[in-house]
Amino acid sequence: MQNQTSVTEFILLGVTAIHSLEPLLFVLFLVIYFVNVTGNGAILLIIISDPKLHSPMYFFLGNLSCLDICYSTVTLPKMLENLLSTHKAISFYGCIIQLHFFHFFGSTEAMLLALMALDRFVAICKPLHYTVIMNHQQCTQMAVTIWTLGFFHALLHAIMTSRLNFCGSNHIHHFYCDIKPLLDLACGNTELNEWLLNIVTGTIAMGPFFLTLLSYFYIITYLFYKTHSCSMLQKALSTCASHFMVVILFYAPVLFTYTRPTSGSSMDQDRIVAIMYTVVTPVLNPLIYTLRNKEVKGALSRVIRKGIRLKKI
Repeated sequence: MQNQTSVTEFILLGVTAIHSLEPLLFVLFLVIYFVNVTGNGAILLIIISDPKLHSPMYFFLGNLSCLDICYSTVTLPKMLENLLSTHKAISFYGCIIQLHFFHFFGSTEAMLLALMALDRFVAICKPLHYTVIMNHQQCTQMAVTIWTLGFFHALLHAIMTSRLNFCGSNHIHHFYCDIKPLLDLACGNTELNEWLLNIVTGTIAMGPFFLTLLSYFYIITYLFYKTHSCSMLQKALSTCASHFMVVILFYAPVLFTYTRPTSGSSMDQDRIVAIMYTVVTPVLNPLIYTLRNKEVKGALSRVIRKGIRLKKI
């Protein structure tokens, strides 16, 4: 079956309809994007270069930093371009590609957060078996698996969306191409696409979320029943606090967006919430981990001292 669409490009209506705000928003989002790439890039570089951080927890944290850079890069550069442009267009296939990579990195991050919770569960509840269960080969295989699953999950949506018939308006009420606003523009039957969004994407998102909650339930239960020292309990919980904050920041806006019915009336809210998980959350993740993690702060200070010494030489 051939794609019957007559639309060759879409118009992204952007973050706001108030044109006088666009230069200010451009500067704001440009700074945030720079901080995001710099912060996550620094964490990634530190984890790779510091042998003390070559452990499963930091291996997954490095994956998270890489995903946060990619996740924002899918949407922010195009948004920044459109904030300074009068013709806010994106080609049909450019839109489908953006949709694919957005869901690729987003679904991969959801599964990665579950792996990070599993790592903390094994480290706290199965400490004697930690090195066996979370060995380098096993961690690499799990990481490759979630990246692969994320890619093919997003590819499914990209293919099915590209085969829809777009014969009317080409104005997308968003600042990037996503499934829900595109379904609003489709002329034909979108029941299969909506089913895929609700069932497949819902499983990809909610499955890891419930596994994460289950891991923390077992961790807390284990600590209260097995740990009799308050200092040990506090230390164990502090290792999970950063990850739990990232989980909340990631899932709260995502659940708000994708658990509600598709409707044009919700698009303004969707745009605001989307800023949280595409712009704000990725830039907060490195701050959360560096401010709360002594090992990362120690590695960062060693890199800074080394850089200062090299400059003096």
